[in-house]
Amino acid sequence: MWVEVLASLLYILLAFKFTSANVEGDALHSLRNNLDDPFNVLQSWDPTLVNPCTWFHVTCNPDNSVIRVDLGNAALSGQLVPALGSLKNLQYLELYSNNISGPIPSELGNLTNLVSLDLYLNSFSGPIPESLGRLSKLRFLDLSNNRLSGAVPDNGSFSLFTPISFANNLNLCGPVTGRPCPGSPPFSPPPPFIPPPPINNQGSATGAIAGGVAAGAALLFAAPAILFAWWRRRKPQEYFFDVPAEEDPEVHLGQLKRFSLRELQVATDSFSNKNILGRGGFGKVYKGRLADGSLVAVKRLKEERTPGGELQFQTEVEMISMAVHRNLLRLRGFCMTPTERLLVYPYMANGSVASCLRERPPNEPPLDWPTRKRIALGSARGLSYLHDHCDPKIIHRDVKAANILLDEEFEAVVGDFGLAKLMDYKDTHVTTARAFDLARLANDDDVMLLDWVKGLLKEKKLEMLVDPDLQNNYIEAEVEQLIQVALLCTQGNPLERPKMSEVVRMLEGDGLAERWDEWQKVEVLRQEVDLAPHSNSDWIVDSTDNLHAVELSGPR
Repeated sequence: MWVEVLASLLYILLAFKFTSANVEGDALHSLRNNLDDPFNVLQSWDPTLVNPCTWFHVTCNPDNSVIRVDLGNAALSGQLVPALGSLKNLQYLELYSNNISGPIPSELGNLTNLVSLDLYLNSFSGPIPESLGRLSKLRFLDLSNNRLSGAVPDNGSFSLFTPISFANNLNLCGPVTGRPCPGSPPFSPPPPFIPPPPINNQGSATGAIAGGVAAGAALLFAAPAILFAWWRRRKPQEYFFDVPAEEDPEVHLGQLKRFSLRELQVATDSFSNKNILGRGGFGKVYKGRLADGSLVAVKRLKEERTPGGELQFQTEVEMISMAVHRNLLRLRGFCMTPTERLLVYPYMANGSVASCLRERPPNEPPLDWPTRKRIALGSARGLSYLHDHCDPKIIHRDVKAANILLDEEFEAVVGDFGLAKLMDYKDTHVTTARAFDLARLANDDDVMLLDWVKGLLKEKKLEMLVDPDLQNNYIEAEVEQLIQVALLCTQGNPLERPKMSEVVRMLEGDGLAERWDEWQKVEVLRQEVDLAPHSNSDWIVDSTDNLHAVELSGPR
């Protein structure tokens, strides 16, 4: 009897799971049918598979419920479908940088577990559904750069979000946009933003003179100021609204400044689309000019907010600000509100290595070989400082050309270091698998790439590996040395890779020959082992999950 009862319970549970999976799969398949997909991003969304958890760009929890849909920057067009409201466990809906049009379905208000809704840079039109105000767990909302219209709701969770979430929708109105809605009474703007005065340590005589000059200036300009204020009240303008307590006095953490949200709004022209420098997994970066005239880059972090996270964020920002080195991007300050985390850095005039290589205007010369070699050495020095001189150690986890910035002298400045400590790594769209699982290269096409590089190096066909823009204007011996260092850094076993301090020395010409000869001997032995028959492949070293920080300090 108890066997039949147990079987019945098991059947009910399994039936419930399959029904749930079917509902979610049907909803996502309905979305696929409603979207134009020119690059076949949704090719794996096969309706014959019961479980959508096997589809690309879909993430599920252990119970096989869909918790994340990542379709950002996929060149999709078409419209969303109301069936998305049936994804009851969905936490992240990422549809930014597409060309999706039509209304935002009000059924999205049924996604009670939704934490992040990112519809930035699409063509959505119509009003913002008030039903989204019911999403009590929503902590990130970006509806900017669309064609939305009407009043921005102020119910429920909408009260948490700032003007950044709704920017560049010309037909939106309401207090958060700074534009009164037709027929509604005008609202009073806040006082104009006045930058804090510089600290003055001069004597009382200087203060008296300054006071007299200020009083005279006030009298001189009183009449024009009154006329100007009357004119501004008649002229439509953009207002800035801060969340409660945003205008607290400045908080300084050493040399680190806490900016107000309003101060950064002024600097970036209300986070205007024309000031966007780039966008990555961590969020968007805007160019701005502060009240003192200095140029800055403002990074708006995209993360899940957790209770008590403000103190943790502030502590970790302070820790990162203490990493000061010629080849590290200096954190100038930060801004923190209940729904926003922004970091302020100096603006790098020459962009990144990636932009210099891939986006170079035809009339500009390419980076010459000495500059490229200096960039490689500077990057290694910056990473070595993070690994060996910071306490606690900071592991970058996302070293790439886009994160190596270039100052006015084309000196390498490593950016985005330490953001792994600021971000919640439940955000699976910030991928670190390649950085940490070089040991799993045996299961990846990268093995073929490395073997190809080794073969070209052995055959002295360096021209196949060098940027053709250099037009053979490089030193072959130096190119060969850099390739050797790179191959030493991509060994499967992390313990066999050189530490960054050793990489710096090798790039400076110290110890590379000996290290390369030693590795070559080991490679010969490995090739002999590879050719021998094996009963299994358990000898392959696993990932770095169980290594301590000191062991992770080798290059990635």
